[in-house]
Amino acid sequence: MGQLETDDLEALSAQELHERAVHYAVRHADVGFLWELLSMIPPAQASSGNEDETANDLSRLSALLSDAMASGQGELGEALRPFYIRYLSEHPDA
Repeated sequence: MGQLETDDLEALSAQELHERAVHYAVRHADVGFLWELLSMIPPAQASSGNEDETANDLSRLSALLSDAMASGQGELGEALRPFYIRYLSEHPDA
């Protein structure tokens, strides 16, 4: 898809942002982004009203990895939109 401006990224759904950002990070072995995503999932879940899930995720790395792959969906995806937009803005070839 070529270079997108922040306004263009804002128009994408949370799922589209997630897919582009995670795909780019995996393709470029951007472990820093993936780790930051993992660290952002518990607070994003808490902000979307899933405090029980937050407590569980903090104790289970495997759950976080699974969440990272699906973190573009629903309320969690919406809570992470600014994170995906920032990352994609910094990597316009994503």
